[in-house]
Amino acid sequence: MFMKFFMMSLVLLSFIIACSETNSEPNFAFKKAPKEGLAAKMGDIEITHTELLAGIETDIFEEEKKIFDIKYDKLKTIIIEKLMEADPKKKDLSTDEYLDKYIASDVKISDKEINAFIKEKNIPQEHINPQIKERITAYLEAEKKKQSIDNWLAKKTKSTPVEVYIEKPRRPSFEINIGDAPIKGDKDAKVTIVEYSDFQCPFCAKGTEIIDGLKKKYGNKIKIAFKNFPLPFHNQAKGAAVAGLCAQEQSNDKFWKLHDTMFADQTKLDTDSLKITAKNIGLDLKKFSDCLDTNKYSNKIDEDIESGKKIGVKSTPTFFVNGKLISGAQPIEVFSEIIDEELKL
Repeated sequence: MFMKFFMMSLVLLSFIIACSETNSEPNFAFKKAPKEGLAAKMGDIEITHTELLAGIETDIFEEEKKIFDIKYDKLKTIIIEKLMEADPKKKDLSTDEYLDKYIASDVKISDKEINAFIKEKNIPQEHINPQIKERITAYLEAEKKKQSIDNWLAKKTKSTPVEVYIEKPRRPSFEINIGDAPIKGDKDAKVTIVEYSDFQCPFCAKGTEIIDGLKKKYGNKIKIAFKNFPLPFHNQAKGAAVAGLCAQEQSNDKFWKLHDTMFADQTKLDTDSLKITAKNIGLDLKKFSDCLDTNKYSNKIDEDIESGKKIGVKSTPTFFVNGKLISGAQPIEVFSEIIDEELKL
C-alpha cells in the first residue's frame, strides 16, 4: 500500500514539475509581420527591426560574413574542379597530379625562405630541428600552391568572369563625429578613415603599418582621424592617450610624431619615458609635462571610449572607412575594396 501511494506521489510530482516547466516558457508565436519593418508585437507594444539591430549590427555582419565566406570558398572550389575537369590534359590525372603538373609545377621552397619564416615568427634557434623545418616547408608549400591556384583561376576567368548570385552581407555603416580628433591628410579628401586605437595594443601597432600602406597607395584621396580607445587591461594605455592629446595641444604634427614614436616602441609608455620622448621630438617639455601630470585630457578620452562603444567598437584597432566598420588589423585589400567603391561615388 505504501509503495503504491509512493509511486502515485511520484507521478503527481512529475506532472506538477512538467506543468511548471511548460508554463515557465515565454509564449512566442512566430508569424509573418503585419507591416513592414516590424520585428515583434505584443498588444500595443511594437518592436521595430531598427530597435532590434541597434548595437548588434557588427555582430550580425560578422556572423553573416562567416556564412558568406563558407559559401564563397565552396563556390571557388567547385569552379576550380569544373575548370580542371574541362581540360583534356586532366583525363588520366588525379586532381593533385594535375595541380602539381600544370598549376603549381614551379612551387619550390628554398632554405632562404625557411630562414625568413623562422625569423619572422621569432622561433628560437634551439627549437629548430629537421622535423620543424619539414613542417615549415609543408606550410610554405601549401601557401604557395594556394597562390598558384588563385593566379591560375585569375587567368581562366579574365575574359569570362564568374557571375556570382550569392549576396554579400552589407558592412554596417555609422555616422561618426570626428570633432577635434588629430587628422592626417587632406581635409577635403573624399574618404575618411577613423581609427579607434590603443597605444599599448600590439595589433594597433600593426594598424599603423596598414594606415601607412594606404597613405602610400591613395595619397591625398584619403584622410585619417585618430580616436583613443585605451583598453582597461593595458595599464599604460590611457596615460599614453593623454600624452598624445598633450602633444596635439602644441601642434597636429607633433601628435603624429609622438604617435609614431609610441607605436614604434611600446615598452616606453611610462610617464618618465614619455617625457624623454616628448623632449626628443621637440615638444615644449614644461607644457607637455604639466598637461600629462594633471591628466588634462582624461575626460576627453573617456568621451572617445563612450562614442566608440555606441557605434560598435569592442576591441582595437577598429576602423571606419567613410563610416563602414572594419574590425581588427585586416589586410590592406579589405580597406581598398571599400575605398575604391567610395572613390567611384
